[in-house]
Amino acid sequence: MSLLEEWPERVLTMQRNWIGRSEGADVVFRIEDLNEDVEVFTTRPDTLFGATFFVLAPEHALVPQLVAGSEQETAVLDYVRRTAARSAVEREEKEKDGVFTGRYATNPVNGEQIPIWVADYVLMEYGTGAIMAVPAHDERDHAFAELYAIEIRQVVASAEGEPVEGAFVAHSESEKLVNSGEFSGMPAPEGKTAIVESLAEKGLARAAIRYRLRDWLLSRQRYWGCPIPVVHCNACGIVPVPDDELPVVLPEIDEYLPKGRSPLAAAEDWVRTTCPHCGGDARRETDTMDTFVDSSWYFIRYADAQNNREPFSRPVADYWLPVNQYIGGVEHAILHLLYARFFVKVMHDLGLVGFREPFERLFTQGMLYRDGAKMSKSKGNTISPNEYIERHGADAVRMYLLFIGPVDQDAEWQSSGFEGIVRFLHRLWRTVLENAEKPAVSPVLDTPLARKAHRTIAKVTDDIGRRFALNTPIAAVMELVNEIQRAPDDPAARFASETAVSLIQPYASHVAEELWERLGYDRLWEQPWPEADPALLEVETVEVVVQVNGKVRDRLHVSPQLADDELVALARASKRVQSYLDSDEVVRTIVVPGKLVSFVT
Repeated sequence: MSLLEEWPERVLTMQRNWIGRSEGADVVFRIEDLNEDVEVFTTRPDTLFGATFFVLAPEHALVPQLVAGSEQETAVLDYVRRTAARSAVEREEKEKDGVFTGRYATNPVNGEQIPIWVADYVLMEYGTGAIMAVPAHDERDHAFAELYAIEIRQVVASAEGEPVEGAFVAHSESEKLVNSGEFSGMPAPEGKTAIVESLAEKGLARAAIRYRLRDWLLSRQRYWGCPIPVVHCNACGIVPVPDDELPVVLPEIDEYLPKGRSPLAAAEDWVRTTCPHCGGDARRETDTMDTFVDSSWYFIRYADAQNNREPFSRPVADYWLPVNQYIGGVEHAILHLLYARFFVKVMHDLGLVGFREPFERLFTQGMLYRDGAKMSKSKGNTISPNEYIERHGADAVRMYLLFIGPVDQDAEWQSSGFEGIVRFLHRLWRTVLENAEKPAVSPVLDTPLARKAHRTIAKVTDDIGRRFALNTPIAAVMELVNEIQRAPDDPAARFASETAVSLIQPYASHVAEELWERLGYDRLWEQPWPEADPALLEVETVEVVVQVNGKVRDRLHVSPQLADDELVALARASKRVQSYLDSDEVVRTIVVPGKLVSFVT
């Protein structure tokens, strides 16, 4: 079982992409004019024969040397200066452009001299800041090559010889190399390995793994944050604060704004100290740690918050942790949630804790949208709940927000949705009052309505407690209220009404408490959560919907223990269904036991 089996896959995907693990090869391209070797990381060494130009990031240290004293020097260095004014995002989004350096690099697989360009779509943050450009199989390289009339050479094709577009994708065994010298005809994945091995024998390549992730600069010029526990000594350099002097406590200061330096720098009495190593004069570090450092392990301190000797005791931490359930926004996926995993992994590897992951189960709520955009103050599309609370009451507003859709998915705000919730609360109110004067029956009789009430208890309990589905319980209580209204003379009508009030209490607490009092009781919020009677959950028959090509054609009432093949036979035997099957061949049959038989013709 995976340690993160109960994490949303989209969060794990976001973290994988942020870490950016890529398997490929470091390949050496030689610039003969300068007697320089430049390494390129590529995930597609199988496309090396299609590399028709070479690109350096504007920040690459080799750029000034490449153009020094040449006719291209002014143009290239001007381009570098313009690029420096743009952010990485702006560079990614703008139209691809660049400038030729006048130099050439040697393609190691075929000895071809390919032109070296400087272009801002190559970033120093990933790989080596240099790329081999394969315009036939990379969208960005293709656009660049078309703009500057550079050769586009196909080197990967399908088994039928058709071009295969796109780089950095998984290969199928049917793809093969073309125009690739001795490797032509090989399946692309096999050719990838063979080309790297061939170049490795000549010292021109090696298998490699790269990451997009970079070191985390965690110092901040802020007052609010954990002091960095080091001192600066002229004689000894940077010296850690001894354990018996931890934690370093923030001083009280009057001015919290940085003003060109860290606010702590103004606290001279606090800054001046002695070196723990030599006893000489020293100064405390005035930067503080990024608050993400705190949020990466606070949950461990919570387990042992009164410990004055150490951050936490391992036996105590191992007893309480890892966290069973974490609930938070998906916007934390690649910051807080990732950093917390880093910290706990390091602590585990150091033997400080006995668990490898901080949070066993993760649930992320969706975002609320209005007019197609995420609600935010900056967009001016937020909604104040006060207007709706004054008009409909807090219970209706809370219920609408939870009924709008699955809580883990984004939802669009629709003011018109309140009417249905308000009508339901009125209907609940009337239904409960109609049954409030009826005597309570104990034990509850085995009636259809009593069974419906117990099935509702089971569903709501499971939906909230296990599935974190907060909209479907409201629908289940609505169904129960409808059943009560359809069977007012059922002896369990009062019990079913009490059940509806109990189950709706987390959503409509004010209405539920008032109705509970009308039923003759006090303090519903202090009462135990209702429990379903297993004996009343058993059913003699269930309704099974029969579909043909997605449309309902019949409904069958059958035993819940009926085998799938018997259920299919009954469905086929239905006269309503037969008329839709007689002239067509059934190519697929889908069975959901106790619920559905679907024929696809």
